[in-house]
Amino acid sequence: MNLAEAALLGLVQGLTEFLPISSTAHIRIVPALFGWEDPGAAFTAIIQLGTLAAVLLYFSRDIFDITRAVIRGMLRGRPLETTESKTGWMIAAGTVPIVVFGLLFKSQIETTLRSLYWISGALIILGLVLTLAELKIKHRMERGLPLKSMEEIGWKEALLIGFAQSIALIPGSSRSGVTITGGLLANLDRSAAARFSFLLSLPSVFAAALLEFYHNWQGIASSPASLANIAVATIVAGISGYASIAFLLNYLKKHTTTIFIVYRIAAGTAILFMLAAGQLKP
Repeated sequence: MNLAEAALLGLVQGLTEFLPISSTAHIRIVPALFGWEDPGAAFTAIIQLGTLAAVLLYFSRDIFDITRAVIRGMLRGRPLETTESKTGWMIAAGTVPIVVFGLLFKSQIETTLRSLYWISGALIILGLVLTLAELKIKHRMERGLPLKSMEEIGWKEALLIGFAQSIALIPGSSRSGVTITGGLLANLDRSAAARFSFLLSLPSVFAAALLEFYHNWQGIASSPASLANIAVATIVAGISGYASIAFLLNYLKKHTTTIFIVYRIAAGTAILFMLAAGQLKP
């Protein structure tokens, strides 16, 4: 990998990490289309530090308020005293499923599941599930039933979205895609579903990136070129990721996720056709 390739992969990672179209799928597909080597699950996890920084920066006020409320609640012996402290503990609880499943299926996630057959299937199937979630929301709005805001998220919604997040371990499913879908199925409005999705991603992305960085540090440090590639990809991912967050949150205030559903199904179908034609290697 050279610096130009690393920058392109960082751009792809940042733009697609927060859109419900799967960054892992694109990090796997783009090199395949250009005939490059698969950068690997470790590379993907490490450059997520860039998109993690984008979330920390964009939601810095929310994160500060939640952290302060959690600490204050623990010191007072009333951990669920405020909405912010409750949100903090719900994020912690919602993170447990992806940690458990991530450890159980780590080997398959890094090898078998990175096949383009799995990725194309996940793109299509989760696109169809997101369609069902959108139809549910549409039906609810037609009946005049209210949708839940960020402040109205409870333990049931947090755990449902947390379990949905664990599906994102399958490349092609999309972390934001499955968590937004889970939020819609739990009757959240689209903006609240996306906002909680981003906050929920913080612990697991941070832990996964640090773990991969630790396990691969010797290989990274032994090659200045490898270190430079990861640094460039991470920085570009952070900048483009920040722009992606701002875009999606504003977009979902007035629009449905239909454009992303169409893209997922079209992309997954195109990959299957290229695999069948021998234009791509699985």
